[in-house]
Amino acid sequence: MELPIKVKPYQHQKIAFNFALKTLESNNCCALLMDMGLGKSLTSIAIIGDLYKQQKIEKALIICPSSIISVWQEEFNKFADYEYNIESIIGTTMSKRKDKLKSLFYKQGLKVAIINYEATWRMEKELNVYKPDFIICDESQKIKNPSASQSKTLHRLGAKAKYRMILTGTPVQNSPMDVFSQWKFLDPNIFGLSFYAFRNHYAVMGGYYNHQIIRFKNMDELTSKAHSIAYRITKEEALDLPDQVFLNRYCELEPSARAIYDKVAKESYAELMDGEITATNILTKLIRLSQISGGHVKDDDGRMQVISKAKLNELKDIMEDIIIDNKKKLVVFARFIPEIESIKKLSEEMKIECVYITGDVKTEDRGKVRDMFQNNENIKLFIAQIQTAGLGITLTAADTAVFYSLDFNYANYSQAIARTHRIGQTNTCTYINLISTETVDEKIIKALDNKEDIAKNIVDNWKEYFKKGE
Repeated sequence: MELPIKVKPYQHQKIAFNFALKTLESNNCCALLMDMGLGKSLTSIAIIGDLYKQQKIEKALIICPSSIISVWQEEFNKFADYEYNIESIIGTTMSKRKDKLKSLFYKQGLKVAIINYEATWRMEKELNVYKPDFIICDESQKIKNPSASQSKTLHRLGAKAKYRMILTGTPVQNSPMDVFSQWKFLDPNIFGLSFYAFRNHYAVMGGYYNHQIIRFKNMDELTSKAHSIAYRITKEEALDLPDQVFLNRYCELEPSARAIYDKVAKESYAELMDGEITATNILTKLIRLSQISGGHVKDDDGRMQVISKAKLNELKDIMEDIIIDNKKKLVVFARFIPEIESIKKLSEEMKIECVYITGDVKTEDRGKVRDMFQNNENIKLFIAQIQTAGLGITLTAADTAVFYSLDFNYANYSQAIARTHRIGQTNTCTYINLISTETVDEKIIKALDNKEDIAKNIVDNWKEYFKKGE
């Protein structure tokens, strides 16, 4: 069967597509348990499109973390080979979000609304009016807590939709109990409506007042029931993957940080218009904007202050996924020392052992740091200053790297990529760019994607870097 997308799918995506259509036909629900980088969203776009072409659905609702909303919109624009209209239900006020959802009622083709989890329970009334035929929960571990407001909302919305699907690489984060709420959204008949009955059947209680789980039981039964509607594949099992997979995660600056960024960008633009336009002057101002997009700014006394945790919170989610849930190692590249200090502090709070290399680490000591990461199973995180550790260091113990921030040099970016993607690496490498929306980050990653060295051609196009993102 031809998939309604503009690219040739990988074999594992074809299998997932066919499994989903068959399972949705028989059960009205499906779980795609696919690791990060395996194309869950692309496969879902094909599934939605096929159901639309069969005239089985007219309206879809996609719920996902805020950082992935823009990714979904980009993926639809790149790959959907059918008529659709899409709205990201985002905005500074609830009225703006409601207006965006209402606008879909007057559009042609498949109607697709994308919203983040936190906003879903606040807009339950409006989403009920929208009446989606198909609801997709991306990163469905976000509704693993059955008593959370967003979980309860999804359970109610799901009960009214014709089709339901969850997407996640880590359905179980803390314990097998995480399965209940996600599968309740899909089909409450599988594990029932009561979490306590579910817990009593699959866990042995003990401890203080019999409130603690001391061990699990009937795990074969739980796995069998969960997988009755699920397709599971890991990155290691997807043999037709390319050598490298690149992903973007978008982070929304908090209102206070947004105001600081906009103010500095406006002032920098005005100063350059009135002064001498040289590469040095432009880069100096761009560096300050990059620092703000990463969450830091200097106060009047020259001390660096934390003004945003948007990227740090997104990195925490990635660390939980890669290190805690999947028991793998992770490399994080960052440009600025205050960012590295924040990441080190986060790893301490998460009780994750890490090593790091910055310009302050002596050259003769860097090999020891690398060897510790490569050979010590307890050390799961390598933090690298991109200008310092992006060259000549082998980090093949990890197959995933996060670019927390980037400099303006394409050579540094490509060299950093080569730290994990080199001789000795046997897995597909995944690279995740953290991008603060409507900041210089968007301009930088676009230039690097085009293999441009920003520092060399900045003078001719400097104005573009001080504008808000598209």
